[in-house]
Amino acid sequence: MAQELGIGVIGMGWMGDLHARSYLQVPVRFPDAAAVPKLVICADEFAARAERAQRAYGFAEHTTDWREVVDHPAVHVVNVTTPNHLHREMVAAVAAAGKHILCEKPVGRYPEETVEIAAIVARSAVNSHVGYNYRWIPVVQLARQLIERGELGDITHYRGQFLEGYAANPNAMLTWRFKKDIAGTGVLGDMMSHSIDMAHMLIGPIERVVSQQETFTDTRPLPVPGEGTHFSVSEGGPRGPVENEDYVGALVQFANGARGTLESCRIVMGEKFGLTFQTNGTAGALHWHGERMSELEVYRMEDEAERDGFTRILTGPRLPHHAAFTPADALPISYDDLKTIEMYEFLEAITAGRPSVPGMAEAAAVAEVSAAMRRSWESGAWEDVVPLG
Repeated sequence: MAQELGIGVIGMGWMGDLHARSYLQVPVRFPDAAAVPKLVICADEFAARAERAQRAYGFAEHTTDWREVVDHPAVHVVNVTTPNHLHREMVAAVAAAGKHILCEKPVGRYPEETVEIAAIVARSAVNSHVGYNYRWIPVVQLARQLIERGELGDITHYRGQFLEGYAANPNAMLTWRFKKDIAGTGVLGDMMSHSIDMAHMLIGPIERVVSQQETFTDTRPLPVPGEGTHFSVSEGGPRGPVENEDYVGALVQFANGARGTLESCRIVMGEKFGLTFQTNGTAGALHWHGERMSELEVYRMEDEAERDGFTRILTGPRLPHHAAFTPADALPISYDDLKTIEMYEFLEAITAGRPSVPGMAEAAAVAEVSAAMRRSWESGAWEDVVPLG
């Protein structure tokens, strides 16, 4: 019989909503799961948002005090989906209470804070998971399998990007993501962290980097507290300063000798979901683009001359987790579905008593690369990726 695990969610903005409805889908999509989630209590500083979330998703209770989620006797797992500046205090409290933690990336405001939080969790007896959900795309999992099996030969090159224009409009609102005291870094933590994590999963550790950054839009309209998201636009009204970077680019060298580039930007015009990777080896290559999430382009050197070129591989039930959502080839799964997979994988790790991946250890590894990039902004030189703390 499946184990019932009580769930608490702190922060009921759009990401908290997504976590809640993803838990509801776990027993539907994975009927043989070892754990069944039960939504116990949700918290948000805005009472109306907490009440709405309780009604919408069937939480037994709601509150405006996040500590009530941590202390609730029926809660076994706490999801932290608040802005970054609250993560350290909340995660530390959850770990001290002996409850498992799913925290949204990049965990801390700055790399050093992420590593500090990871160390707090490591000293506890709890499991952790971090929201690098793009790992779970079925064709991305296939890409990892092809690389691990050596079908590309020795990896020589890797190019990863996360380019989005959600803030390309200079009237996109000055939400917390643009503020140093709340978000910490800008695109480095918000988007580049995904590219670093993807590179780690596919290629392996990064040894050194040389990086640059830029802020292209200096001011934005002030938001209405409790309303809108970082995709919202406001015409007119007072404006405030953008306090962190819009763009980060880097040259990277991997521990296995591969060379590459990583690039992220939130104000680039024309890009909607430009999370991509291209990797080349001595026997083949892979191309993938997030706007065609269900397609992987594969090149194999041994292909016959008249078929020399990339082959398009479409998602299907033969790939990891695809069949949980559709039995048909080529029918895509959604961003919400990736979060459902994330919740499922975390709960499975808890019931099996094994570390969940990606967890705080993987978030700390991303943070160490991010820290090297920040040092390079100051030095203008190559910087080694070294342990923090």
